[in-house]
Amino acid sequence: MIKFKHILWVVSLFVVLALAWIGYKLIQPVGSEPTAGISGAPADISDPVKRGEYLTRAADCVACHTATGGAPFAGGFPIQLPFGTIYGSNITADKETGIGNWTDEQFINAVRKGISPNGNLYPAMPYTSYTGMSRDDVLAVKAYLMTLPPVNKPTPENVLPFPFNQRWGMKFWNLAFFTDQRFSSDPSKDAEWNRGAYLATALGHCGECHTPRNIGFAVIQSKALSGENIQGWFAGNITPDAETGIGSWTEKQLSQFLAEGHAAGRSTASGPMAEAVENSLQYLTPADNAALVKYLRNIEPIKQPSQSVVNTSPKDAINSSAILPAEGPIQPGQQLFANDCSGCHQWNGIGRQSDYANLAGSSAVNDPQGRSVVQAILKGTKLKIGSREYFMPDFGNKYSDQEVADVANYIIKHFGDKTGQVTTEQVASQRKQ
Repeated sequence: MIKFKHILWVVSLFVVLALAWIGYKLIQPVGSEPTAGISGAPADISDPVKRGEYLTRAADCVACHTATGGAPFAGGFPIQLPFGTIYGSNITADKETGIGNWTDEQFINAVRKGISPNGNLYPAMPYTSYTGMSRDDVLAVKAYLMTLPPVNKPTPENVLPFPFNQRWGMKFWNLAFFTDQRFSSDPSKDAEWNRGAYLATALGHCGECHTPRNIGFAVIQSKALSGENIQGWFAGNITPDAETGIGSWTEKQLSQFLAEGHAAGRSTASGPMAEAVENSLQYLTPADNAALVKYLRNIEPIKQPSQSVVNTSPKDAINSSAILPAEGPIQPGQQLFANDCSGCHQWNGIGRQSDYANLAGSSAVNDPQGRSVVQAILKGTKLKIGSREYFMPDFGNKYSDQEVADVANYIIKHFGDKTGQVTTEQVASQRKQ
């Protein structure tokens, strides 16, 4: 029988360990500024505002700080989290509802530490990545934002239940999961790789979408860039694993995907990744694009479950030439694909009129859970590269949950040679996101 003194001993030990951990975090030294020469803006951009514009795009600030149809950076974009909804804040130069009255130090603390004049920020603001940014880069972003038209628009109140609505609680989250640390170059790597590392980690915060999170919503660094669900979509494995990541991609394919949102015979960006390409990645200079490619192709590979292996030559798609089989039963979802999908994607998956409709070799159709396939069917997707715009219409209002599951599983089988695991329950859940 457990005695009270034993319980007291366990509780006391837990308290001691917790205090020791907090003490360690409190005395942990803050990293110095990044290695000389490391910056998010190319060296040939000397104008401070132009540097800030480049950095703001590279950091994709507009994505979370602009509501659909709203003024750029005026806030109001809803970010759905497992525990509620928060809204991107107004970061225009408006002095009442934006950052017009913020000092340089207040802005730096918000970006690199998650502490704004209004209180602690939630980690949906990727300060856990931005903490690696140099002081000069952060202030260049602020300088650019201050040149834009101020917009007087209050940020909507977050919709969070207790205790998540208590901002002061983020102090403890930061003690447990956040390290205030600047980017540090790896001396064993060359300058191009280190520049790519800075772009991917500190500035581009790729890990915020592509890395699994723990129960506390903190990224799991041991699984960095190995893939994660984001807003219903699956952000794929972008480590250089040859079968489940990007290891078999050529440098040209990866470079093209980052710059244009499409790589021939591989994938087309959709959902949040399409937004990242549209708002941010397409604006990187060729040198920065190359540096990012070099970094991603030369990090530790992480293998996903074997069923996620990408099949670039699906036999069903290769051998398919008829709209529907001349004889034999029609598979569930096949008729729907014939009616609404084959016109753009074609039965062999190479796409009609646009390569962006290519499905063969896509990581999305090789995911047995079909997360991105379901999301694309329900919500549609769009991508704008320069003056060109590509879009897929949504079918959420046309299809029932069962029909979405049927056509998704058919696509997974036809283009991925895998048994789809999409259920009506999954579709219903994703429909709400």
